[in-house]
Parts: sequence; C-alpha cells; structure tokens
Amino acid sequence: MMKIVILDGYTAIGRSSECHPNMFGYGRVARDEDKVNPGDLSWDGLETIGELTVYDRTRAEETVERIREADIVLTNKVVLRRAEIEQLSRLKYIGVLATGYNVVDIEAAKERGIVVTNVPAYSTMSVAQMVFAHLLTVTNRTEHYAQQNREGRWSSCEDFCYWDTDLTELAGKTIGIVGLGNIGSRVAEIAQAFGMKVVAYTSKDADSLPAGVKKRPMYELLKESDVVSLHCPLTQDTLHLICHERLQKMKPSAILINTGRGSLVNEQDVANALSEHRLKAYCADVLSEEPPRADNPLLHQENAFITPHIAWATNEARMRLIKTAVNNVKAFVEGRPQNTV
Repeated sequence: MMKIVILDGYTAIGRSSECHPNMFGYGRVARDEDKVNPGDLSWDGLETIGELTVYDRTRAEETVERIREADIVLTNKVVLRRAEIEQLSRLKYIGVLATGYNVVDIEAAKERGIVVTNVPAYSTMSVAQMVFAHLLTVTNRTEHYAQQNREGRWSSCEDFCYWDTDLTELAGKTIGIVGLGNIGSRVAEIAQAFGMKVVAYTSKDADSLPAGVKKRPMYELLKESDVVSLHCPLTQDTLHLICHERLQKMKPSAILINTGRGSLVNEQDVANALSEHRLKAYCADVLSEEPPRADNPLLHQENAFITPHIAWATNEARMRLIKTAVNNVKAFVEGRPQNTV
C-alpha cells in the first residue's frame, strides 16, 4: 500500500486557535478523533488511496525523517529543497497544497522523476472578496463604529447619528490593479460593479483586456489611482515593487492593498509613508515574514490594516483546495497526472 504523508495539514483543515510562538513547527500524527474537525473539513478522501499520516506542522529538521518512507507527500509551506529530495528514494509525487509552488525545488524533483502538482485558482473568489473587505474597512470603518457602540457611544449621543471618520464612496474612484491574472481580473469585475474606474499594469495586450479596463504604465497607474491593489507574482523583478520612489508617485489620499506577497512592498517605506501622511492606508493580508516579528514596522501603524494571511481560508476555498488536492493524487495513482508544474 502506498504511504501518504501530509507535512502541514493544520492550516488547511484545522480550526483557528490562539497562536503561541512554540506552536509553529511542531507536528503530530493524526489520531482517529483528529481526522474530522466538527463543522470543518477532513482528509478522508486520501484514506482510500493509501496509508495516511497527517502532521499538523513540521519543522525543517523533521522533514526528511517524516517522509523517508513516503511515496506521496503533500505540503503547503514546508520546503522540499534539493537536499531533502535527494534523500527520499521512495518519493514519487509531491502535491503542493497551494497555487504557488516555490516551496519545492522543481528541477531537483524533475531529475528524480518525481511528479509535482499544485492547486490552481481555488481561492480566486475568496481573495478578491478580501480585497474589498479591506477596502471597505478603510472607506466605511464599520469595525470602528461597531466597537464604539459596544462601549455605549451611540446610546449616549444627542443626535440620531454621528461619525468621526471620513466616509468615502467608491463610485467614480479609480482602482489600479497590478497583475491581471485570475484574481486581478475578478477584482476588476467587482470594482466595476461598485462603479469604479479600472486601470491595470499587465503584460496582456491592451486590446485583450476585459471591457472597461484600461492598460497603464506603472507610474501612470500609481499617479492616477485612488486605490492600488497588488496581484502580481513575487519575482526578482517585483521584489519591493512598491518602494519609497513609487510611493512618492501616489496620491496622499490613496489606499494600497496587498493580498499577493508581503515582499511586493518595502514594508519600512510603506510604514514611513503612513506615518508621514503620504499614504492614507495600507491594507495587507500578507507580510514579508510570516508569522511576523513583533517589531514589524507595519503592525503598530494606525492606518495599516493587517490580517493574518486568511484571504484564501474561507470554508468554500478550502473545500475546493482539498477536493482538488485529493483528485490530483487520485489522477496520479491512476496514471494520468493533472495540474502538474
């Protein structure tokens, strides 16, 4: 029977719990009572294929020992470099539990004849939704007013309403989208539904863009946009794409949103722009280091709105993720690999 090991199954299947620094990196074999979290998801689809072992978390130094006898390995964030892959004589398949697959040395896997797959586009709707959750947080500040009213402010108000923040309408504003793949395109559709003008920095030809989307060079997009949303991959060319020089091109009233990769921005430069009122708000679901250091310059900025990399984590997206991951394994076992990288 094939041996299947999941190196870091907790984030895909587990419910959230309070995070302590010593929790990260520790793994355990799933017991029967762990396999289905009440009201959440399970890995049961893999148990019909082979002998399944699930670790919540795996430290780098534990990786090889845990998968030395495995035929099939699934990983989300646990890195499989050449050094690990060359020690795994039985390994035939690596399934990445994400769309990005930079956690695997693809060349080393190819040399060993190991099939590598990913899960494309499972989180498009959820990430696009998070973009607007962040944007509306800034423009409408619902969490601010909800908290004040829990504390009794409205009850003690002399008038039928009050507001102490700027309230902004999206209709007529311009959103600049950097990267017009699946998620960027969905963001464009939603923005248009709000009545926003959409411009994009993209490698696509101008005549192939969705209706109403205008192509712009980067500096024009930054200068023109009231909102800038980042949806490009992280490469050597896009590392710190948003930096001091480019932040200077943006409107002081602009909102910058990052649900792509933390290192698309120079975080210190963004923090400085916020503190100097050269940028209205920074909204991010990703940081350059995750979990972040306590001294990350963005964590204590009043107008930085940071969520803990959860845009992908709706129940619906995780259901799609697990279903596709299981189907990827089944297809491989049946001799017809799909979603290979």
